[in-house]
Amino acid sequence: VQLQASGGGLVQAGDSLRLSCASSGRTFSRYAMGWFRQAPGKEREVVAAISWGGSRTYYADSVEGRFTISRDNAENTVYLQMNSLKPEETAVYYCAARVNTYNSFTYYYRSDDYDYWGQGTLVTVSS
Repeated sequence: VQLQASGGGLVQAGDSLRLSCASSGRTFSRYAMGWFRQAPGKEREVVAAISWGGSRTYYADSVEGRFTISRDNAENTVYLQMNSLKPEETAVYYCAARVNTYNSFTYYYRSDDYDYWGQGTLVTVSS
């Protein structure tokens, strides 16, 4: 399974950005997906996660209400819509896939739960 993240860039505080993650997996519709980020000098942290059925989502407290994770199983793609971005959210954003899931409505928010990772896309938020 290969994951290709895109959509990062340089934006100003308060701006919006949408990240995309395209998967090469033939059974993408059965993968639970997640977005993580890692800022310079900090540990990787979960941003959002979505079940393979798309019915359940998880958000870190810091992004709740501003970020939205979604997926298009027909396009083998997961998205992260980010609104009202803050300078402290400057980081490399990674998408991740978990292949074996319990059911269509379970999400995973620990990095150890994921099997495959994309290469990351850099988001820089200027103040």
